[in-house]
Parts: sequence; structure tokens; C-alpha cells
Amino acid sequence: METNKHKHLIRNIAIIAHVDHGKTTLVDKLLQQTGTISATGGGDERVMDTNVLERERGITILAKNTGIVYGDYEINIVDTPGHSDFGGEVERTLQMVEGFLLLVDAAEGVLPGTRFVLQKALALNLRPIVLINKIDRSDADVPRVEHAINDLFLDLVETADQLVFPILYGSSREGYVTTDPKVRTADTKILFENIIKEVPAPREKAHGLQLLTTNLDYSDFLGTIAIGRIFSGRIEKGQQFICCKDDYVSKPMKVTKIMKFRGLERIEVQDAEFGDIVCVTGFNEPITIGTTICDVGNPLPHSYVAIDEPTLSMFFSVNDSPFSGQEGSLLTSRQIKDRLLKELKVNVALRVEDTDSPEIFKVSGRGQLHLGILIENMRREGFELQVSAPEVIFKTIDGVRCEPVEYLVVDVHEEHQGVVMELLGKKRAEMKHIHHYSNGRVRLEFEVPSRGLLGFRNQFLTETRGTGIATFSFHGYVPYKGEITMRTKGALVAMESGIATAYALNTLQARGTLFIKPNDRIYEGLIIGENSRDDDMAVNPCKGKKLTNMRAAGSDDLVKLEPPRIMPLETCMEWIMPDELIEVTPSSIRLRKKIRRAALRKKEQ
Repeated sequence: METNKHKHLIRNIAIIAHVDHGKTTLVDKLLQQTGTISATGGGDERVMDTNVLERERGITILAKNTGIVYGDYEINIVDTPGHSDFGGEVERTLQMVEGFLLLVDAAEGVLPGTRFVLQKALALNLRPIVLINKIDRSDADVPRVEHAINDLFLDLVETADQLVFPILYGSSREGYVTTDPKVRTADTKILFENIIKEVPAPREKAHGLQLLTTNLDYSDFLGTIAIGRIFSGRIEKGQQFICCKDDYVSKPMKVTKIMKFRGLERIEVQDAEFGDIVCVTGFNEPITIGTTICDVGNPLPHSYVAIDEPTLSMFFSVNDSPFSGQEGSLLTSRQIKDRLLKELKVNVALRVEDTDSPEIFKVSGRGQLHLGILIENMRREGFELQVSAPEVIFKTIDGVRCEPVEYLVVDVHEEHQGVVMELLGKKRAEMKHIHHYSNGRVRLEFEVPSRGLLGFRNQFLTETRGTGIATFSFHGYVPYKGEITMRTKGALVAMESGIATAYALNTLQARGTLFIKPNDRIYEGLIIGENSRDDDMAVNPCKGKKLTNMRAAGSDDLVKLEPPRIMPLETCMEWIMPDELIEVTPSSIRLRKKIRRAALRKKEQ
């Protein structure tokens, strides 16, 4: 039962957008222009991207909180990921806010990620503000993008009230927001004024404490740190509290510290009340995301939005290659399982299941990038493991076998339109829209099975000579669409162990594309390249040149080898077939056959 209490000087807002449309850069400018952080000190860009992988890849992976004081108002901001693979981060954090700021690139316009995050925000009946960003781009087309945004809202709104929203214009990089794209302002003051005007003030939800946990952190000194939003009541340092979720109610515990967000820091406070986003410590038993912190004797579990189910799975197993234990320090199934269970506590969209083998675990997530980030984090922590080819997760709906589909948007030159449509036709894609632009480019929109996008990126870049742009997000489940041809080329598989020689590789490079270079260590069953034909070929990359006392003119010319193809983790995940594995160690990523010996592989066939 709601009360009539409001916190008129607090605003809670999430910033949502497709990947690389300027969310984190905008937060930088908001923090700088309010004096929350220095505009010159350190000179770091994207200060909210604190994760190493986020900085390397230039994308937001984890949702993060910050707080800004603007005049008399306290504005809590949530920076969310734009990639649908990290949709679990978006879903769990949108519950903390009353409104959202949707950023759309003035040139790229509405993309699958835009639709995905907007649909999630509107389903929670949050108040929208739209900012068309990057209007300083030379290829910006504000009228077209504005029209596309209105069409998107018409398609997705839950109530008529959500069709009324302000549209602002600006540039995150230049640090200004305006109500007229032809008039440049000096700062982001207009955005702050619209947040205060449009986003509702927090309203108390019930009588008694309700603090919903939407994220977890850990400190060696404080233990588990719960991060969440207080929906009702008040919490004080030293207060007794209980944790409840579904039918579970914990024993009483005591608050040891309460912190609020200010810029990049957490400041300690003595108390907090409804509307505040806070960090709380004092737990003496495990806590999970979605748990509600309540007053002792008054359990009031807050509803928690359902997280979408995973669409892709892989099998993680102990590394049993001949090079096992030579490059990593965390090798055993127990260590791998403990790490995966630890990830489950903070990664709400992940699922981990045991299999018939104690050394193999089935890990399911929202997409290749979602699982790839987990694998990359594990290898950097010192783990050695093997992972299988990604497999989509099928569902039976009303007795019909269904598979996940993605909404794919590609921007290509008109000359590449035919070859891209042919490529996607083989992937069982269904075209939905086509838009021709005046600059000679065309935008094609498809619904395509998730299976069809495994390995699609490399084929797409090859066919468009690296000029095409493809983005996609999860769209739903449809009846199974039939067989799809995956990789069309076989593998070059080592038949002996040893050291790769330039002499042998010089002969083999005519057979296909190599993944290795001279002096690389090789073991039997290692995939050393891609065959130019569609079948696998057993080869000997360690073969040495036979030495004689005779010399012939030209026979000792320097061997000229093509540079090997670099195969990072995501590329390997797209490339491999079900009978292959990726061997992941802190210093190497290798491809291998599940059955290493060629004779045994033939028997299996």
C-alpha cells in the first residue's frame, strides 16, 4: 500500500541507448559540469567504465551508479550497457529509477539495441526523455532520426501517456544539450532542467523498510556490499534488519555502514530513506540479487522483475590437452566450478548446470559476447579451461519446437546489397524493411535465427570489404526454421607433436589459411589453419627439410610466409564446429579437435 510521501528533491534516472551512442561520454560531461569531478584532473575519458575490458573494447559491460548534486536536487544516475547480450544488467537496474534518458545517434539512428532497451524501460512504465546525440557529426540526419524515434515509440508504448515526451538535441563529446538543433548552447543545463521537470519524484511504496538489492559488491574489510534502492521506510547505521526473498526470511543482522554515490566515490552517511540509492554492509550470511532488506518482524519482499532466459550455451571443461598446466595456475574442476558459482551471484542472466561428467559444466548466457566476456575474465585471472562451440537453446512452446531469433540491422553500400541478401538467405533470414539513403548506402532489416549469426560476422565483413555495419539484438522465439549451413571450410589439423617449421608451413600455406607461425609449439589434434576445401585435412607442420651435401641454385632461397590469421576468442567462438574445442589459457588461445588422434576421428565418423 503506497503512502502519500514524496521525496521532492530526489530524481532517479537511467541512461539507455544502443552500443556506442554516447551514454558514458555524456555522464562524463554531467559529472564535470556540476563540479562532481574535475574537468581537467587526470583527463580520463569514460570515467564510469572502470572495468579493464570495458576500457579495452570501448563498451559498457556492467551497469553502474553515480550521484550528482544540481542546485537543491540530488540526481542518481544509472549508466547501463547498450548491448543486448548484457540485457540482464539493464533489466535489474531499471527497477531503481522513475525515468530514463534515451540516447540515439543522429547519424546511425534507431538500431536493435535502441529497440531492446526502450522496450524494457517502457514495460516498467518509466517516464521517457529523448536525446538525439552527436548532432555535430557531418553525416547527422536529425529529421530522419526523429521520425524513426516517433515510429519506435508508437510500436512499443504500453500506455498513451508514454507518447508524450521531450526531444532534446546535443553532443556528448562537446558537452552541450539544446532544444533546437540549429542553436548550440554552452552546457547541459537544459538536460538537468528536463530531468527535474519530467522525471517523477520518488514515492514511498509501503509502511516499513523496503530496500531492493539490484547489485552486489565485496570488500575484504566490510564483506558483502548490497547496492539497491530504498522503496519505502528508513534505514540507519546500527539498525537491525532482515533479508527476505520469495518465502525466505533471514535471521536478524546489523547495519555496519551505509553509503551513497557521489560521482565516482561512495560517501558514508548515518541514515537513508525512501528514494535513495545506497550501499549497505553488515551481512553475516550470503545474499543474492533480488533480495529485499526489511525491518525485523515486518518482512515486505519487493517484487523483482523477471530476467529474460538465456539463448546460448557452451560447455566449460578442464583443460586436458598436452600443454595443460603449463601456462595457468587455476586448473581443476573444483576451481572452475567455484568461479562459475561466484559469477552467478552478480551475473543475473547467467545459468550454470552440472553434467554427467564432474569435469564439464554447461554454462548458458544471453549471447556470444556475454559468454565471451566471462571466459576472457577467467583467463586473465589465471584459469586454464576448454570451451565447446556455442549452441542455441531450443524451447518447446505449445508443443512446437522453437528457436531464438535476432533482429538484425545491416548498413552497407548499395553495391553489396545483393551479396548480403544472398548470404542471409542461406541463414534462413526474413527481410522486414529496406531503406535507401542519399549517400549511396542502404539499410536492411531482418529477423534471423540465432544459429545463423554464429560465424556471420567474418563472412559479412569479407563480403562487404570491411565497409558494412551489422548490429542485432534478441527478438524472441519462433518455430524451428530448418537446417542452416554453418562453416563451409574444413580445418588443417596437426598429425604430429613438435615445433612448427617454416619449411613445412611454406608447403601448407597453399592448402589454406594458417593460424600459426614458425617455432610455435604443436601437439597432435591442434588446428593450425583453415582448409581451402570443405573437409578436414591432417597435416604435419613440424616436418623438417632433409639435409644433404649437395647444393643447387635457388634451393636455399628464403622461405616467404604469409602472416598467420590472428584468432581472438570471439572469432574462435564463431569459427569452431561441434567436434572442436577452444583451449583457453592466460597466454594462449588454441583451437583443437575433441578427439586428437586422426585414426580415432575416422572411426567416430
